[in-house]
Amino acid sequence: MAGILALASILLCIPGWAENTMPENFVDLQTVIPSATLDIRYYGDHNFLGTRVDGYQAPKCLITAPAAEALAKVQAELQEFSLSLKIFDCYRPQQAVDHFVRWAKDIKDTKTKAEFYPTVDKRNLFRDGYIAEKSSHSRGSTVDITLVPFPAPAEGKYIPEQSLHACYLPVGKRFKDNSIDMGTGFDCFHELSHPGNLKVGRQQRNNRLLLKTLMDKHGFKNYDQEWWHFTLRNEPYPDTYFDFPVK
Repeated sequence: MAGILALASILLCIPGWAENTMPENFVDLQTVIPSATLDIRYYGDHNFLGTRVDGYQAPKCLITAPAAEALAKVQAELQEFSLSLKIFDCYRPQQAVDHFVRWAKDIKDTKTKAEFYPTVDKRNLFRDGYIAEKSSHSRGSTVDITLVPFPAPAEGKYIPEQSLHACYLPVGKRFKDNSIDMGTGFDCFHELSHPGNLKVGRQQRNNRLLLKTLMDKHGFKNYDQEWWHFTLRNEPYPDTYFDFPVK
């Protein structure tokens, strides 16, 4: 048994090796921030695949304890302004990333194109950096988030058969989200999703800046192509990609 544990310890340190057991320092974010709003998109159908993603067995936000503690500090500051974090995704199993890759290679599956990537040729998703074979989410300290008023207002109900509207359209013309206006919807494969894009309106830029400033203050770095994507700078597992399911 000691030999097996030693081997597991060695493998865990190898960059890119996927660990199938959840470490003890992962937590359910709702136990740390019960006031946060959760909209775990990959558990349902309202995402760019149009179906539940492999590895999501429950609509939970699992995340490393250091990242959860940092987010709790962000939430505390937001609530002074009657705002709250809204969580789209946290830890993402490697099997989910593999599902993304299979979907991206299936060029004929374009049922969500009208909403999530209306101006992008699906054949270019890898080249343009929208899909990759590894994701920082699988390391457990990355979150996809936005801001909502607190308490959060009702959100539009997503119906798979409904007409889709491009994610980069003005807030009144795209899917009825309950968040403050960030200029695009979540997982919008479009240049307007880049945090520094000056083509979005002044209020939308201010909203992005508020989120980015608070996240930066509490230790998170923003990804330069997605306003919603943040990774803890001092993440505890910088080289390990986990594959245990979200449940």
